[in-house]
Amino acid sequence: MAILTQSHTSTRWSSHPALDEVDPFIGTAATDLPAPRGLAASWWWPKPQVGNTHPGATSPLGMVSACAYSGAYPTGYGKYGKNTQGVPEEIYDRLQASGFTHFQQSGTGMIRKYYNYVRVTPMIQPLDDLGESWALTDEEAHPGYYAATLDTGIRCEITVGEKVAVHRYTYPESRSARTVVDLSCGGLSIDRSRTVPLRAQVELIGRGQAQGTVVVEGVPLSFHLEVDTPGWRQMLWHDRRLIDGGTRLDFDSIRHTTLRPFGLVLIGPARAGQTVELRIGFSLRGPEQARENLNRECGTGLPAFDRVREATAERWADHLGRVRVEGGTPARRTVFGTALYHSLIKPCIADDESPFWPYGGPFAFDVCTMWDIYKTQLPLLEAIAPNRAVDLMESLIRVAEEEGNFPIGYRMARGADRFFRQGSALVHTALADIHALGLGDLDWSWALVHMDDDLRRQYGEDYFDKGVVHPISHTLDLAIAHHCTSRIAKALADDQLARNLAVRSGNWVNAFEPGTGLLQDSTFYEGGKWNYSFRLMHDMAARIRLAGGDAAFTGMLDAFFGHGAAPVRQPGLSPSPEEMAAGYALNRFEGLNNEPDMEVPWAYHWAGRPDRTAEVVHSALTWQFGTGPGGLPGNDDSGGLSSWYVWASLGLFPVAGQDLFLLHPPAFPHSVTQFSAGELTVETSGHTETPISSDGLDAEPPVQYLQSATLDGKPLDGPHIPAHVLHRGGRLHLHLGAEPSSWGGSARPPSLSD
Repeated sequence: MAILTQSHTSTRWSSHPALDEVDPFIGTAATDLPAPRGLAASWWWPKPQVGNTHPGATSPLGMVSACAYSGAYPTGYGKYGKNTQGVPEEIYDRLQASGFTHFQQSGTGMIRKYYNYVRVTPMIQPLDDLGESWALTDEEAHPGYYAATLDTGIRCEITVGEKVAVHRYTYPESRSARTVVDLSCGGLSIDRSRTVPLRAQVELIGRGQAQGTVVVEGVPLSFHLEVDTPGWRQMLWHDRRLIDGGTRLDFDSIRHTTLRPFGLVLIGPARAGQTVELRIGFSLRGPEQARENLNRECGTGLPAFDRVREATAERWADHLGRVRVEGGTPARRTVFGTALYHSLIKPCIADDESPFWPYGGPFAFDVCTMWDIYKTQLPLLEAIAPNRAVDLMESLIRVAEEEGNFPIGYRMARGADRFFRQGSALVHTALADIHALGLGDLDWSWALVHMDDDLRRQYGEDYFDKGVVHPISHTLDLAIAHHCTSRIAKALADDQLARNLAVRSGNWVNAFEPGTGLLQDSTFYEGGKWNYSFRLMHDMAARIRLAGGDAAFTGMLDAFFGHGAAPVRQPGLSPSPEEMAAGYALNRFEGLNNEPDMEVPWAYHWAGRPDRTAEVVHSALTWQFGTGPGGLPGNDDSGGLSSWYVWASLGLFPVAGQDLFLLHPPAFPHSVTQFSAGELTVETSGHTETPISSDGLDAEPPVQYLQSATLDGKPLDGPHIPAHVLHRGGRLHLHLGAEPSSWGGSARPPSLSD
């Protein structure tokens, strides 16, 4: 394994090809992609044109992240204000930081909980200047590592483990250098986005050691902190005033109006180039468990920074190495490697850390949200991190036990952010797929109890009584969830329940207008009736008949994807209501800028036109993703968008809840993916390398089409494979050509009424 030496320190760390192709800065800035050509030029992007990612240190699906903190929306990193549509507005004219915080969202939009707890600030200024922001320069980021220089001359490096963070600061010469820990920090530095602790306690427990608990959003976030600063004083502070001789602070109740910053500080002289290492263990079950977490991951030898960084880099190399591709331009490989990386940051899964139930096992948070991740990211975890996918489901079942229903979104906070406007009963699809794949050892009888009960809650009550609910998209959610639950009930020999659920799963037809093939007029969350009308249902054959047959359905899809349409103008900065209304009136595919229609390109498969799928996916992969901070077309949505890119590049697309994969031409000529039960090799013949927009395209590159396919040498009838078969691994050979083929036109993917 190659060893790289960073120019600004003597740090040595392991490199790996999978790590070298990750750029954590992709998605951190407003979208900056070349103007698309061809089909993609007709797509309209209404949602924020910014990835909302951050480049901070993370561990695969780990509990802790850490990054520079400016207070910008929504991760705390960057320079943008709140944004819900169009180009985001800058609130700062530079990249800056007032310190380095822990626990960040990843690529989300408006999710209410903004984290950024325990701010650590290296300073050579007085404590009164705490909260001032300094310009960031010389940023560097790799999986598990983030570094930058403040314009005070302090070089700042951070790495994280699964439950720990380690900071290393290299100071210029100073008579009075400081490392300040602000335990009152939380949220964002914009209106109504600050998080104020409810209660807090912190104590000094010896030289270079402190511990405490800060209750934020109803969660007791505990820490154990160690720092090695010989000769430096260690003191508590409150309201920017030092507490000489004090060893403990207690706050029984804190309000926005009574909050005064508090924390601890280390003060002493620094010679030029002197480093200070600060280690923090976190837990949601008290300071003692936080200390155990710190000792387990950092060990007893000092310093620990390089050891933790190396261990996290190895974890990233392991996870990223589970998908390997060959070929592609350097730009395409960087976008792919980064997409895979972004797909594995969230959800956070912490073993034995739930603050809400006393027993052990996984506690998952930052499910932000099921709407964002259930179609693409959860199937990816089921494939390459199956144990963690099962842990996520186990945790959500426990949430249902404790709180009465499955959440749509779940944060590290008391009470689920349910996001019921987004969707209903989406956990059911992942549970159905995990059951079909035979993953893990979940108690399926107990899971079925909660799946069935959950179908009758919220919108499910009206669905049960009336067979249709509004917003009308929830009717489709609940119909699919009934189908998924029916499959599990049948497998568990509860035939009566299975029959009842199967009957109600057919209520999806009530959502559509007779004769138009579109959904009824209704309210729609972040979209319109066209965006929601092409959902991949469990009975697509009946769905296409309802629309008037193959030709009519294909014609609707062609109009939706803008075949033959003129290029459109994207929303700019602060778009007017009239501009947005005109865009929605196009009834057009929203590219990969929105969740409701990200699966729609594969609807063509059921109409016998997989060639159309190839054209749409090819155009999206070519024009909607690129290198650089502006390389994403919209919010990464906790990895949901990046997971779409991974699947689309591999030539595979999972259909959530249906034990099904659909095939299309891959972007790479060869790939190897470690699925749950075996290694799948996808190889091609007739593949032609094509560039992407970041390669300097000025025209649409040619599309490739599937001509035929074999799995382990046996011909496939059409471009679809049961997921449980694909998960066994094997050798999938895809024959590609420059012209559409009749192959796949008659052998349609399965439908319930076939």
